[in-house]
Amino acid sequence: MGRVTVAVAVGAAVVACAVAGVLFGRRVRSRRKWRSVVGVLRELEESCETPVGRLRQVVDAMAVEMHAGLASEGGSKLKMLLTFVDHLPTGSEVGTYYALDLGGTNLRVVRVQLGGRSSSILSKDVELLPIPQHLMTSTSEDLFDFIATTLKQFVEKEENNSEFSSLRTRELGFTFSFPVKQLSIRSGILIRWTKGFAIDDMVGREVVECLQAGLARNGLDMQVAVLVNDTVGTLALGHYHDADTVAAVIIGTGTNASYLERSDAIIKCQGLLTTSGGMVVNMEWGNFWSSHLPRTSYDIDLDGESPNPNDQGFEKMISGLYLGDIVRRVILRMSQESDIFGPLSPSLLVPFILHTPFVSKMHEDDSPDLQEVARILKEKLEIPEVPLKVRKLVVRICDVVTRRAARLAAAGIVGILKKIGRDGTGGISSIRGRSDIKMRRTVVAIEGGLYTSYTMFREYLHEALNEILGEDIAQHVILKATEDGSGVGAAIIAASYSSYTVDSVQLL
Repeated sequence: MGRVTVAVAVGAAVVACAVAGVLFGRRVRSRRKWRSVVGVLRELEESCETPVGRLRQVVDAMAVEMHAGLASEGGSKLKMLLTFVDHLPTGSEVGTYYALDLGGTNLRVVRVQLGGRSSSILSKDVELLPIPQHLMTSTSEDLFDFIATTLKQFVEKEENNSEFSSLRTRELGFTFSFPVKQLSIRSGILIRWTKGFAIDDMVGREVVECLQAGLARNGLDMQVAVLVNDTVGTLALGHYHDADTVAAVIIGTGTNASYLERSDAIIKCQGLLTTSGGMVVNMEWGNFWSSHLPRTSYDIDLDGESPNPNDQGFEKMISGLYLGDIVRRVILRMSQESDIFGPLSPSLLVPFILHTPFVSKMHEDDSPDLQEVARILKEKLEIPEVPLKVRKLVVRICDVVTRRAARLAAAGIVGILKKIGRDGTGGISSIRGRSDIKMRRTVVAIEGGLYTSYTMFREYLHEALNEILGEDIAQHVILKATEDGSGVGAAIIAASYSSYTVDSVQLL
């Protein structure tokens, strides 16, 4: 019996050792897996670093590229397009004006009634309609007939038409956010379609002529007063409410900026004369690039797999269309290197399956166990329940990607301020000497869901702005959120140009 007891005891000890060995091995492998994904995170953090010194290098690069783009066509990745808007609304505009906003898969129709005092908008009506899919690849006549009939029905809903007699033609602002070579305040030639449109007979044609023909065919007596893009409308709306507004930035699905420039700084159009001595410039800043931008392997892969490689580099790092996909790519890399997310989910291989609003929800999840993170991982990426520490890892990924985007957007804004001498340093001079370096109150109008709806993005942007400028200067720079600048702003620009019977400035 003694020998049996000893044997049993020895056997139990062997089993215990074996179990302990298995558990120890699992812990070692688990630690290795965790170290692996933490290594991926640290690499991401290092690649996305935006210390203030680097941001100031981006500021300088943006200002230099702006200068180059104004000096010659093709001189910079920034197109620096003339808009022929040579004066902005003052707030004294009176009357009822309309706007059409065509910039994607929806058509927005707007009517505003302006009171003429204290930048007063007495009433605003907005209607949003999806554009039928077949019209996006049909003919220009079909598209503009749809636009015209939609506008006509909207106009006929007016409760009181008495203001519009046969002696007065309704005036319209047209926001057309596609690549256009603008020729004057109310004319421009379509260069190419984007955003799913492919109407071949429209490319190379004058946009306003096509719209006016559609209005005429449908019996609508309305005159297109201005042709603008969405950033110009945002700038106009901002300036209408606050005369210190000098620039506008859109940070949403895409991103762009416009600002008010001196006419004599637009060297590529020597002899350009405007009534105000200035002109709004559409930067097309999404295409900005600099070696100082903190680019990661995920950015390189995303760019290479995109329909437009080597284009829109700045936009791909800061806009809402891309942030979610950068986060997805990081999670995919971690899933390929370890099984902390479980078996590799096929959904992680699908580009753009993780939209930026979900990144925002995960990033700002304040529940103790991060249930919103768990829900989104399960529903959007088909990743089942994961431990809390893994959910925290996902939040950290969202934070790193979002913080970099917001801080780079802030550097871009300061780049504009530097170019026009509103950053407290005097800016980059073009023809004249140094501009007045005394800091004036400076307002930048901002529109787009990434800024208005994503709290952490907005906070990081403001934080970076203060760091770059310093608190003494930053207190003079105000970022103001606007709403529907692409629609309401276009109507207000139409109002500001309504007394002009000819274009105040144009290219011959």
